[in-house]
Amino acid sequence: MEIQAMTAFEIKKGIEEGKFTSEEIVKMLFERIKEVDPKVEVYITLCEEEAIRSAKLVDEKVRKGEKLGKFAGVPIAIKDNICTDGLKTTCASKILEDFIPPYDATVIKRLKEEDAVIIGKVNMDEFAMGSSTENSAFMKTKNPWDLQRVPGGSSGGSAAVVAAGMAPVSLGSDTGGSIRQPAAFCGVVGLKPTYGVVSRFGLVAFASSLDQIGPLGKTVEDCAMLLEVIAGEDKMDSTSAKEKYDTDYLSALDGSVKGLKVGVPKEFFGKGLNEEIKASMESVIEKLREMGAIVEEISMPITEEGLSSYYIISSAEASSNLDRYDGIRYGFRAEGYESVDDLMTKTRTEGFGKEVKRRIMLGTYALSSGYYDAYYNRAQKLRKEIKREFAETFEKYDLILSPASPVLPFLSGEKSENPMEMYLADIYTVNINLAGVPAISLPCGFSKDGLPIGIQIIGPHFGEKKILKAAYALEQEIKVDTLAIK
Repeated sequence: MEIQAMTAFEIKKGIEEGKFTSEEIVKMLFERIKEVDPKVEVYITLCEEEAIRSAKLVDEKVRKGEKLGKFAGVPIAIKDNICTDGLKTTCASKILEDFIPPYDATVIKRLKEEDAVIIGKVNMDEFAMGSSTENSAFMKTKNPWDLQRVPGGSSGGSAAVVAAGMAPVSLGSDTGGSIRQPAAFCGVVGLKPTYGVVSRFGLVAFASSLDQIGPLGKTVEDCAMLLEVIAGEDKMDSTSAKEKYDTDYLSALDGSVKGLKVGVPKEFFGKGLNEEIKASMESVIEKLREMGAIVEEISMPITEEGLSSYYIISSAEASSNLDRYDGIRYGFRAEGYESVDDLMTKTRTEGFGKEVKRRIMLGTYALSSGYYDAYYNRAQKLRKEIKREFAETFEKYDLILSPASPVLPFLSGEKSENPMEMYLADIYTVNINLAGVPAISLPCGFSKDGLPIGIQIIGPHFGEKKILKAAYALEQEIKVDTLAIK
């Protein structure tokens, strides 16, 4: 039994059938972590003793014949911007390096209610700002397929931990592609749900109107199973969706795409798209047609402008959200200050990293008197048009297909001194967050150098079952290896 190759579904089934215990699984996983994590550098905080205690409780339920939760005994890694009661939540930032939340995020509460076993908190770009997981205050996570390359970001730790076999599934957060892009870079499955389907209560905010928690796993089935656990209305989150929608996601995995209408925007095949990614996309399009889907080229011209709108809106919201880290109420406090103003200035100067400071300054500028209408207001108007264009497209098509990233995983340090090049890595993902629709990143092959390639399947609001259906059917046909370190 090789723990690194096991899916969440296999672990759950094995525990239920008595083939092994949750405690055995957890102990094997920690042995795997001790062996592999020094190379990949994923975990900021591990909670081995608590994980073993949780596993023993599940095993006791099995022995007594009690009803088991939907995620009984399955280990899971958590992105370090999701609050965990009694366990550090740092957002990979010096300013929160010793912060221990006094409560669980709603998604954590729901996982515990369904008997999941939390293994630890994984690395990320500081406050979820970045596309490479190089902006962490603590470590630089490596891509398990090539340790000289980045795992993507900001949920690079959440993707790398699955690809390296150090957790069967994980939770990440996605503000402009931060689940899907690292999933593509690390060759795993990553799902960004419809805005409001998963509660944001307990997620440390980057950009409140864009952030969404979602699952990453080895398979579409694992992501569907995890989404069933964490989805649903939450009274603690005013942005939680109140519409009625079906959360029986596993029932959508029937292996068929026959009759589905899929649009492929020609704008997503322009300048800047890597030729090997383009070839993989063309192969997937042909495969979908062979499977009975109707695939047509479409035009979504306004999506080309989405990146500028995204960075103005997200930076403006970040500027507002990060205002609370002042060295007075909680978190890191600088020393040697002479006044309250001096304390705030020194704390934020020493506590925040370069990328976070850059976005705070950009956001504050966009919201400042005289520039609000010129930048923020115009960005919001563009966002409205992007939403409209997606809505009109989904009146004619069931799904939209695109690359998950225009580039292959790049070398560590290659883009860190060129923020614009780094931002362009999000060009295919940011529009989905602006529109609030769901999307999944699915591995579809490898480059000639053995680097993962991912495609993105986008659905209408509350269309998670549609994208999971198509992704599962493709997964069964393509069958890509998702384990980087054997």
